[in-house]
Amino acid sequence: MDLILPKNYHPTLTIRDTEAAIVCIRETFQDKLAEELNVQRMSAPMFVEKASGLNDNLSGVERPVAFDMKAMPDDTIEVVHSLAKWKRLALKKYGFGMHEGLYTNMNAIRRDEDLDNFHSIYVDQWDWEKVIAKEERTLDMLEVTVNKIFKAIKATEKVVAARYPSSTYRLGDHVCFITTQELEDRWPDLTPDEREDRIAKEEKVVFIMQIGDKLKRSGKPHDLRAPDYDDWQLNGDLVFWYEPLQRKLEISSMGIRVSEESLREQLKKAHCEDREKLPFHQMLLNGELPYSIGGGIGQSRLCMLLLGKAHIGEVQASIWPKEMLEACEADHMQIL
Repeated sequence: MDLILPKNYHPTLTIRDTEAAIVCIRETFQDKLAEELNVQRMSAPMFVEKASGLNDNLSGVERPVAFDMKAMPDDTIEVVHSLAKWKRLALKKYGFGMHEGLYTNMNAIRRDEDLDNFHSIYVDQWDWEKVIAKEERTLDMLEVTVNKIFKAIKATEKVVAARYPSSTYRLGDHVCFITTQELEDRWPDLTPDEREDRIAKEEKVVFIMQIGDKLKRSGKPHDLRAPDYDDWQLNGDLVFWYEPLQRKLEISSMGIRVSEESLREQLKKAHCEDREKLPFHQMLLNGELPYSIGGGIGQSRLCMLLLGKAHIGEVQASIWPKEMLEACEADHMQIL
């Protein structure tokens, strides 16, 4: 259990006021996001068929929650890890045009998550996806989109600060863009997490780009990414410095999605060429899916960030080990 216990922590909101603030943040932000990105709210599945290849494999080692069902006894059904692939298929299925897209409230169970102040086995996020042209698969498009998301976050911060002025954690004013290779070159002796903490503390808000491929010095990836949704050269994480816990807090992972070429290249690098036979991957390789950009934005994490909470369990209901609950209670954390 990796739990940070901040000194002199005392929540400024009651649990009921916190719940009201959560509603304010979620409703405000999703409206701002839809406006900035030109995306429409759509319904999405909580589970998919394993054989479809639609589930997010994350770093490739996490076990999805799986079950069978009476009506389809020969199929294995998996609770989604995220909707990274499903969204791109939905863009085609629902007829979204150029520069149009969707967002959805995604709920997932990640049973192998290491629990701490920021991580729960329950994941709730806004998953979004948008159609772009092939020639727009560029760093410029990525940076413009990140700044639009940041603009929606800052607009939400303004609304929350007006309603809860003494309980709103104030954010930086602009996003710094930096690659994982630049971080390794700058701090070769630090771990990837330590580098992220260092740059987040310096810049307050940072978008860390190009995650998944091997770095030049260490020969290892900065962090693991599935090879079949983000293009490893055109992706990244939006990270904030979080003063209450003296750590960086990742709010969003996103990127321009793989093309036919980058899919083949990344599957080969990850030794996952067998996935090429799956239905989703076949559609992509045959040019049947639109080019797109997309990502996930943590709902509970955004609430935690804006409300200055010390533990994600203060803004979402989940399950925690007994020893963690006892430690949180002793430190005045109001776990839901």
